[in-house]
Amino acid sequence: MTSFKGFTDSESFTQVPDSFFRDLLTGIDNLAELKVTLYVLWRITHMESQFRSLCRSEIAEDDPFMSSLSTTELDSGLEKAVQRGSLLRVESPEGGFYFLNSPRGRANAEAMKKGDWRASARSNSTPPVERPNIYKLYEQNIGPLTPLIADALKEAEAEYPPEWIEEALDEAVRRNKRNWKYVEAILRGWKEEGRGKEQNRQNAEELRGRDVEKLVEEFRKHPGK
Repeated sequence: MTSFKGFTDSESFTQVPDSFFRDLLTGIDNLAELKVTLYVLWRITHMESQFRSLCRSEIAEDDPFMSSLSTTELDSGLEKAVQRGSLLRVESPEGGFYFLNSPRGRANAEAMKKGDWRASARSNSTPPVERPNIYKLYEQNIGPLTPLIADALKEAEAEYPPEWIEEALDEAVRRNKRNWKYVEAILRGWKEEGRGKEQNRQNAEELRGRDVEKLVEEFRKHPGK
């Protein structure tokens, strides 16, 4: 048995529905089904695409996961999960695709069945990568932590997605504005105005730079706003 070193504060977390523990866990008596169900839940939860699905090959190509599971056990686990109803499977010309049996998953599966969405239009899915935690990112890009900054980072971590914080830090470094108020102004602007929804990608840098300067100036004038 390989010894587990413990969870860390630098990793992201996967939301598991209460119904998994209340209704599914007590009924699953097959290890392969349990592994596959949790794996698909993890992968799909971390997808950013509007249409969230996995095909068998994407699971089979994950060597760390498959190191404890044979291809026969993978197929058996997927089949049992589909029969139980925790996963949905839709066959298409591109192959079989698996969805979580959730409101979004059911809508996506139905769209594929009706031909409203083709699997060829989806982006390839890869397992989520571990991101450095916000404190490490701050120290690497801005400077030493203080108790006040640590509290501000903790609040930001609860309010904004981790990729936003990482990109805002990168933006501050790129503009040589290495202070947390500048990063916070960027995050506030993205939250209030929408992160890049109406901006053309070609002029996004220029527009964002001017907007950030205005936001920072406004933030300095009214820090409690």
